[in-house]
Amino acid sequence: MSTNFSLLYPNGEAGFKKLSDISIHDLGLDFICENITEKYEEQTLFLNIFSKMSDNPYDTAYRCDVFEDIYNNPQMCEKLMEVLGHIDYERKYSGLSGRYEETSSAWELLHNLAEISDYIKSVEVMHETLCTVELKSAGMQNLKAHIKDLYENNGFAELKKDISQLKASTSSLQSVTIGINLNEKYEANGIGLVSFNKKPFTKSNVIENFAKKIASKDTINENAEWNDDFKYHSLTAASDELIARLETMARANDPRTENATFYMDKIANMFIGNIVHKLQTVLRKYVYIEITDITNLIPEFIFYIRFANFIRSMQEKGFKFCKPLPGTSNSSCKKMNAKGIYNFKLLSAFNKEMTAQQIVPNDLIFDEEHLVYILTGANRGGKTTITQAVGLLFCLAQAGLYVPGELFEFMPADGIFTHFPADEDKTMELGRLGEECRRFKQLYSGATSTSLLLLNETYSTTSFEEGYYIARDSVKAILKKGIYTIYNTHMHKLAFDIDEINAESEFKAASLIVKAKNGERSFKVEVAPPEGKSFARDIAEKYGVTFEMLTGEIQAGF
Repeated sequence: MSTNFSLLYPNGEAGFKKLSDISIHDLGLDFICENITEKYEEQTLFLNIFSKMSDNPYDTAYRCDVFEDIYNNPQMCEKLMEVLGHIDYERKYSGLSGRYEETSSAWELLHNLAEISDYIKSVEVMHETLCTVELKSAGMQNLKAHIKDLYENNGFAELKKDISQLKASTSSLQSVTIGINLNEKYEANGIGLVSFNKKPFTKSNVIENFAKKIASKDTINENAEWNDDFKYHSLTAASDELIARLETMARANDPRTENATFYMDKIANMFIGNIVHKLQTVLRKYVYIEITDITNLIPEFIFYIRFANFIRSMQEKGFKFCKPLPGTSNSSCKKMNAKGIYNFKLLSAFNKEMTAQQIVPNDLIFDEEHLVYILTGANRGGKTTITQAVGLLFCLAQAGLYVPGELFEFMPADGIFTHFPADEDKTMELGRLGEECRRFKQLYSGATSTSLLLLNETYSTTSFEEGYYIARDSVKAILKKGIYTIYNTHMHKLAFDIDEINAESEFKAASLIVKAKNGERSFKVEVAPPEGKSFARDIAEKYGVTFEMLTGEIQAGF
């Protein structure tokens, strides 16, 4: 009976919510997956895993522990992937069928035999490999116990013996001899199986065969016994045409012949009757073996291993990573307590010039006093980078992976909702402000108190006065619903008015700024009042329309 064993879903996929394609793109997950692997099938697999989120801390802890075991045992992973890849990788994670039908032909039975032989090998290698390493995670310990049970307590030894004997009986098959009887008019009036042979027929020189078979007077064999000099001749175009005519007659139920492919199947089923009977008996005996229990683990191993290899290579270059620490519903854990964090997309695999020394780490928390951050600062100061970084931390951590930083304690989110600037082609009907309002309402309706909301310059496409009042109402609504949020905006007045906004809410918003000193951007954030630069000045700098930029004294940064 199938156990539906999984290293990603300890209790199945029920309870997981799916991220929108927009959020996946805004967070850069598609970009990350494309840079982790060049294989499209793996990119699709990784995005599918990232897109499913559960706010159950146990799911995250289960995955984090599994990843740690895989990360700490690269040689184990190499061996497991070698054997699993042998039986399934080329079939794009489809898994061996493990199915057997009473009506299966001999060819199908032989194929089933090959599948089970691969299954036996995979169980043996996995059992040997897992027994030689110390595994701490519940997921890998359960896998180890599952493989051990298959190996020791599930008739495995008997299966191995039966399959070994059958393979010995069938592995020597090299050729099939078919006889055609003729009547007095030289018409075929019977076709039969002559023998199954341990030797293959071999081709011979065309001219030699022509002279021997046509010109010679003594070309008719006295019997049909095997002759070591037997040769076979490739079909000519004329023969191909004849076969096609015979198959047409067969499809018309002509009694004189049968479809060639169908007839070969019948011949195969005659294949030394006792061997076919043994095949059927063994496969019927083990019909309940669920080969997919093992092969379905392949995509999960691939996901963990690809990221483990990448993160290990980054750590060797000096980039810091840590194991996420998910809280429980009964713990006093904040929604997030992060130290030394940075954006995963900054890593040198994506930006070849980035070094570990250039990374600017940041600390950030989410709690009732810091439920919403109004993030302000100079243009190109890293506001979008830190906003995106927080979203990626939750995605990576809830997938079970190590995250960029020194400490990441958090309560898992049931989803991540992003509101980044809309593309121009999506705003033709409603206008940019109308499109932003429509999108925000949809996000707000879908978000819960365990969601994460990331707003990037929301309502910045209209006049300051219109945008400010819409933004203020939106922040008040977010606080009322208790949604953890980072609002990256040029509206410094919104941050200045935080005390008034907080006066009406149980939860609190806080001003978060990107620090700058002597005009130099530090890319460091801290909880502090906004520095006072006007919204209009930021916008002017962004689009290069200050006096200095217009006159060429300072270049625009876009």
